[in-house]
Amino acid sequence: MKEQHTLPADIERTSMSIIEQELRDRGISLPTETAPVVKRVIHATADFEYVNTLRFTENAVALGAAAMRQGVIVTDTNMACAGVSKPALSRLGGEVHCFMAESSVAEEARRQSTTRAAVSMTRALETWDHPVLAVGNAPTALLRIAELLEEGKCPALVIGVPVGFVNVVESKKRLLDACQRYGVPAIVALGRKGGSNVAAAICNALLYSAAGQLDPAARGWQ
Repeated sequence: MKEQHTLPADIERTSMSIIEQELRDRGISLPTETAPVVKRVIHATADFEYVNTLRFTENAVALGAAAMRQGVIVTDTNMACAGVSKPALSRLGGEVHCFMAESSVAEEARRQSTTRAAVSMTRALETWDHPVLAVGNAPTALLRIAELLEEGKCPALVIGVPVGFVNVVESKKRLLDACQRYGVPAIVALGRKGGSNVAAAICNALLYSAAGQLDPAARGWQ
């Protein structure tokens, strides 16, 4: 194998070019609004099935990008938290948090006989008025968010992309239905696929869109 495209910006541009060509070869034309998110997820996973499984409520990308400006992201895993671009966040004056490792969250989860992820979503909406909730692992987090919407809470955006086999498909459908019912912007990956990397990829697509950094050169990459 001849090594080529070794600089970070060149690797990303070439990857995106390949993705765009394969989409054309498949006869797929992405909507302008959602294309940056879908392509970023494909870039993170090499899985074109997300073209069909990613669902967006009306204006979710525009509203999500706006929420990234001086906004707060709360994730359900430290992996997703680590994957969110800190330079882009800093440029926009935003923050990202994960409560999963906090002892008080673990204790509250034991007291309620629930998961730390569910408690984390409650804490996020108790701490901030309109955070972005990015869930890549825990269906229980999505079910709790749906309950919180029914209680009148209003996150700026919900990213619901857990991966797995137990309650994953059902929790995503319930979340999407709740978000549509209560007018809360949402980006959801229907089916079993997803993960912390997908949650982070969606956050980054929105961050880069909001910061005018979709091209890696705008992020200082060579």
